[in-house]
Amino acid sequence: MVSGIPVTIKAAEKLPQESEQKSEPHEFSKEKKKGLYEAIYKRRDMRHFLPDPVDPTVLGRILDAAHHAGSVGFMQPWNFIVIDDPEIKQTMAKNFSSANADAEKNYSGLRKELYQSLKLEGITDSPINLVVTCDKTRNGPHVLGRNTMPETDVFSACCAVQNLWLAARAEGIAVGWVSIIDPERLKQDLGLPENIEIVAYLCVGHTQSFYKKPMLESAGWGKRLALKNLVYYNRWKGTSESYTLNFPD
Repeated sequence: MVSGIPVTIKAAEKLPQESEQKSEPHEFSKEKKKGLYEAIYKRRDMRHFLPDPVDPTVLGRILDAAHHAGSVGFMQPWNFIVIDDPEIKQTMAKNFSSANADAEKNYSGLRKELYQSLKLEGITDSPINLVVTCDKTRNGPHVLGRNTMPETDVFSACCAVQNLWLAARAEGIAVGWVSIIDPERLKQDLGLPENIEIVAYLCVGHTQSFYKKPMLESAGWGKRLALKNLVYYNRWKGTSESYTLNFPD
């Protein structure tokens, strides 16, 4: 099925090999490295959730991992809004439906049919929704490192989202990012101040199984690009005669 639930994935081949010996004084043990890489390679943008509640202690751990993300100037611009109220989730689902109807207009023919077949949210299916925000006024107007690149506050909040996602995967908790949503309507419905910017709307919960591949890849919407074609040396599209990376298979 295009957006059905595939079988649980097998161990990723890109994980550190058992035979690898510790070569750097500060590197993790092979077991710890394997766990980190496994969380990265098995992370999925999930759309299928079970109604089972999420243990608040587990979710607290996940948010603590998010809170330990790197941030430019140590600004820590994030806040996390935990939504478990069914009525609020219904309001958010209506927001998605409206935005999704507009998004469909960008496609035609077979591409539109494929788009319409995709399950693109789990707002009411998941027991918890999370909104990650960015406070653009936190720590004042001159945050160390942000003066020349003001967007780094949002970039920093995105680092928190990634930490959250990887920690959730390590805990066996599914996360799905819903970006087809009207942010201004969302801000109004949640009573957000003007200086607060929405970074991510996330669905969080247990799942029957994690997708074997990214759902959009399995559906034929897109495919992962070859890393070797995305890496340059010394300048845009530059090469190097002295240093060449070795990528996993």
